Formats: sequence, C-alpha cells, structure tokens
Amino acid sequence: MEKMRAMVLSKCAKIETKPLKLIKIDKHKIQRSNEILIKIEACGVCHSQLHGIEGDWQDIGIPPNMPTVPGHEVVGEIVQIGKDVTKFKIGDRAGITPLLEACKKCQYCKEGKEYLCESSTITGESFKGGYTEFITVTEDFATKIPDDMSSEYAAPLFCAGITGYKAVKATEPKSYKKIGIFGIGGVGHMALQFAKIEGCDVIAFSRSQNHLDVAKRLGAIDAIKFSENQDEFMKELREKHGMLDAAIVFAPADIVTDTAIKSVKRGGLIVIATVGEKPAFMAFEEKTIRGTLIGSTKDMEQVINICHEKKLEVITEKFPLESANEVLKKLKDSKIEARAVLIP
Repeated sequence: MEKMRAMVLSKCAKIETKPLKLIKIDKHKIQRSNEILIKIEACGVCHSQLHGIEGDWQDIGIPPNMPTVPGHEVVGEIVQIGKDVTKFKIGDRAGITPLLEACKKCQYCKEGKEYLCESSTITGESFKGGYTEFITVTEDFATKIPDDMSSEYAAPLFCAGITGYKAVKATEPKSYKKIGIFGIGGVGHMALQFAKIEGCDVIAFSRSQNHLDVAKRLGAIDAIKFSENQDEFMKELREKHGMLDAAIVFAPADIVTDTAIKSVKRGGLIVIATVGEKPAFMAFEEKTIRGTLIGSTKDMEQVINICHEKKLEVITEKFPLESANEVLKKLKDSKIEARAVLIP
C-alpha cells in the first residue's frame, strides 16, 4: 500500500505538548466511481482546529473519533478521477470546505442547505483531513479554482472565506449599514471585505493592535481595541459611533458575544459564528440573534467568483506541513496576522 505523510492527532492535548505527530499513513485512493483524488497543495489552519486538538469542544463531539488528521481548508490538483466523474478532469485544481459529504436525501440537502445535514461527514475529523498529502472527495463536494488563483490564496477561502461571506449575508447587508465585526483574524479579515463590497460601514473590534491595523488597511471606518470592561467599551463606542445596526461575532469568548449583543441597537441583528454559552438576551429589545455555519456548494462557488473578480486580499503566511504544532501555537498566541497555510 502506498503511504503519505500526515500530521496525526491520537489524543487531545494542549498544543504546547505538540500532540500532532508526523507519521506515514495509507495513501487515500478512489473507492467510488464519483470520487476524485486531490494532491494537496495548501491547507489553511483554522482556529476551530485548535479547539478540537486541545479538547475544548469534546462536549459537542469534536473531534468525533481518533486518531484523526485535522485540516478542513484544502486545495490541490486533481491527479485521478473515478469513471463517472463529469465535473472535473485530471489537472484541474479544486478545493474542499469543512463539508466533505452530505446524504443528499434529507430535508436540508433538498433545500440546498447540505451543510446542515445531520449525517454529514466533516473534513478533518477522520483520516480525511488536510494536514497531509492527498485526499479523496466526491465530485459534488469539491469546487473548481481558476487557473490563475494560487493554492495558498485559495485554501483559506474554503472555510474562512465562506464563513465570512455567509455571516455578512446573515446581517442583511445594505449601503451604509453600520456593522461591527468582533474578531479580525482569518475569518474576520475576509468578512470585513465582503461587507465593504455590500457598501456597509464596518467597525472592527479586536484585542490585538496588529489585527486592528489590518482592519484599517482593509477599509474599516474605525478599529477599536476590545475591552472586557463592558461599561468603558460601550461608552467609547457610543461616543464615537452610536449603536451598531448589526454585529458579527467571530471571537470564541462569551464576554465578546455578550458585549456584541449590547452594542447593537434595539431591533438590530447579531450573527454568531462561533461556539459559546447562551448570552443574556432581552426579548423586549426586539434584537435578532442568528447562528451561521459555513455554507452550501453554491455559496462556495460565489465566494471563489467574488474573490477572483474583486481581487479581495487574503492575508496568508506559508509554513511546511511538519510545523503544524508550532503554527497552531502561534495562532493561539495571536501571532498569525490572518491565516496560516500549511504546504505539504
């Protein structure tokens, strides 16, 4: 059996202990006639993988089994196709989102919301992850990439890009709508640009000055340092901008979600794109709180088209596959400007 290099997680542990081990596992091969085999050229490093690896989300069943190969923003070249594949040919480049597969029969799949399918398979939560050299996927769950789009640029679009796009859509964006984005990392810096395309006025919030500088450079009308002292934070926001029309939360901290809800005007909208406790919510203020999750294959095609046409900026730093532990530690310490990308 042919082998491939992979960073494998055998048990959850703090990233400082280097829980990912570089080992050789069986190379994936096409099992079904509608599958493609992708030689991975780049895999984005997502903050949610850090939570999975460190065991923060075991109570919600993530990761569902071990050992596992993490990584769910995968892009590469198609090197083999099953006999019934019509969407791709050998030599095309394609990417995969965290949604590796869905049943295509349930209510959600039939509504075009296959990412909500209850029997879906998630990329990076089995041996089918991106921190390796090859991956297989059925043609329906892969998205073609333009020839002139680099793999390093494209990889983060398959989670950070689609998550940011979908979260902005959920705010019902329109010109001059005042949208606060809480957390300007890999996802936040993409959401900011999608909101700008919709004509929104974006105010960015982050604990990191580096991320605030990125937000200003990408066109936020203001970038404010997040403070856990809620009264102080609210006073500064009110004096500078008044209340927000809508807010999007990407920072996985309950205090941030709570503050975001309080920052939005009565009748406004809060989009939560992270995992956390249920925040305090006053029904009489008529605010709407929405959850959001990646998106459909159609959404993914839209993201690729918009980024290609509008030349959106994807801020990336490249690292070799075997440095995955060190990269995740940098991410934990807020030392990655936006998105790290592993190159096998």
